[in-house]
Amino acid sequence: MRSDVAVLGAGIVGVSAALHLQARGRSVVLVDRRGPGEETSHGNAGLIERASVVPYAFPRALPELLRYASNTRIDARYHWAFLPRIAPWLFQYWRNSSPARLAEAARAMLPLIERCLDEHRPLLQQAGITHLARETGWLTVYRSTRSLEAGEAGRAVAAAHGLNFGVLDPAQVRAVEPHLEDGLVGGVHWQDPVSVSDPGAVTKGYAELFLRRGGRLVQADARSLQPAEGGWSLQGPDGPVLARDAVVALGPWSLDLLRPLGYRLPLAVKRGYHMHYRPRGNAVLNRPVLDDDQGFLLTPMARGVRLTTGVEMGHRDAPPTPVQLQAAEAAARSLFPLESRVDDRPWLGARPCLPDMRPVIGPAPRHKGLWLAFGHAHHGFTLGPVTGRLLAEMITGGDTVVDPSPYRADRF
Repeated sequence: MRSDVAVLGAGIVGVSAALHLQARGRSVVLVDRRGPGEETSHGNAGLIERASVVPYAFPRALPELLRYASNTRIDARYHWAFLPRIAPWLFQYWRNSSPARLAEAARAMLPLIERCLDEHRPLLQQAGITHLARETGWLTVYRSTRSLEAGEAGRAVAAAHGLNFGVLDPAQVRAVEPHLEDGLVGGVHWQDPVSVSDPGAVTKGYAELFLRRGGRLVQADARSLQPAEGGWSLQGPDGPVLARDAVVALGPWSLDLLRPLGYRLPLAVKRGYHMHYRPRGNAVLNRPVLDDDQGFLLTPMARGVRLTTGVEMGHRDAPPTPVQLQAAEAAARSLFPLESRVDDRPWLGARPCLPDMRPVIGPAPRHKGLWLAFGHAHHGFTLGPVTGRLLAEMITGGDTVVDPSPYRADRF
């Protein structure tokens, strides 16, 4: 099988890149060991997060560091045995979370964040899945006045960038989400973001659009990719797949392919869990709700109310550990009336993260025709389509929608 481009990875980033390359006249084969949208793109909170201008930073204040070091928080846990392995990466993350470097990361990410909805909306329309999207924004709620006031700096940054939001008192929180429990001191309604009722279905819908337009999907192991005459080859189920260009969009598995080619990018993963629940009685959740004090997110999904945990630092392939989800579930029941679990077992995924809080998008430094698109951390679903457009423009040689230099691989 021959094509102009082989896109390795059928998550939201890979599928979006395949669609944009196809729209620019390239023949494209999409390669994954599973079906589209069945890994990290399936298990997120379903937010197209237009409001997250400032990346998630590593805590810097000593009292906050000590609270996280206790390993009892809901929003972040770690495996003790994994700490020595991840410590150098965490130190880089901490350094890049200084005020100056965090501001630099925010400036780098802003052009992508600003365009996330503009790139998702046409694909939702063309794929015929606009019914999966909700224009309701999302809500951050606060259990303490201290946490509400601590968010003022972030809201000032958001206002400076023209984001639309409203600060709500307890009665106003009740008006927009009447089934939340009492005891909240306030909230912030972020009005620009869009959420979806099934992020995995969105990725599958984009993949189906790619196939309807003549794209090809191959189930194969991307790690078989090797340089070949005139480009790249990998072993497909019916023989070699040959392409002039190859795109690595494998998320947390990207280094499995790149290490044998000599690349040592500082990619780590933040593990996370989700579980679906039936609401109790006639309770309804109208939009995603983040509990800022406890560090979990509730999102209304087609399958039920999805509880998404924060971060677990552990080996990517380690067995699931139930502690974080159990703690989040107990806290979530004090916020919203959840009934029984819907799923047989928790879903566990891995967010691919780089320590300077921005992805790699662009050419591989030492191999012609090899392109990289991974490391989006908490914003892979948000940034998949704009990443796909930017990468396709770089591959085909056109003007780019944003300056790609902040995302170059050789910055490391």
